[in-house]
Amino acid sequence: MTALLEGRTAIVTGAAQGIGLAIATTLVGHGARVTIADLDGAKAEAAAAAIGPAARGVACDVTSEESVAALVAGAVAEYGGLDVIVNNAGITRDASLKKMTLENFRAVITVHLQGTWLGIRAASEVMREAKRGSIINISSMSGKSGNPGQTNYSAAKAGIVGMTKAAAKELAHHGVRVNAIQPGLIRTPMTEAMTPEAYAATEATIPMRRAGEPEEIANVVAFLASDLSSYMTGAVLEVSGGRGM
Repeated sequence: MTALLEGRTAIVTGAAQGIGLAIATTLVGHGARVTIADLDGAKAEAAAAAIGPAARGVACDVTSEESVAALVAGAVAEYGGLDVIVNNAGITRDASLKKMTLENFRAVITVHLQGTWLGIRAASEVMREAKRGSIINISSMSGKSGNPGQTNYSAAKAGIVGMTKAAAKELAHHGVRVNAIQPGLIRTPMTEAMTPEAYAATEATIPMRRAGEPEEIANVVAFLASDLSSYMTGAVLEVSGGRGM
């Protein structure tokens, strides 16, 4: 693997498993030193230990201003700077409009929107001073086309697109790039919990006729984190096998 990120440092939130873990693993594979952040600190530490010495695991609640500030400060103290942050942490609380509680609506909005905003704000403070940096926000195709039973999740993921573009405009003259990725159906423990019928029905809507792998999201993150995308900011990349065209 070409070391696209040799000497770079990165934070990935929600990275103890699934897409986040694939992202962290791929960034390390490209030469970065990575802080794996997760609400479950023990799982984050275990994930980092499995990746190797270029990764460290820490507990972080992305909805907490203090926790996110400590995450960024700790990464800077450990590695001497911060080049990349991937705001990946997320939750689902699916239900129909009729059955969704206000608590579950707020929980999803808070983790995705407030969590991403706190990550952007804390990381950009460091990156502005360095006059460089790449901020990558994980949205979803749900934020483009909407999913029934996911009014909270679809709204949050659409909001991340608007937030990405606004932050990109604010930070461009500081040399800081802000981009977003919208994954489609990706093979993770969460999607594999779908019924076989629902899974097959969703796959049938994808022109490539298959679900994506977490590594296929991670590879696009590596591209956006690297100098290969040096003239890209405010972009939203769909990684969906053509779903939603």
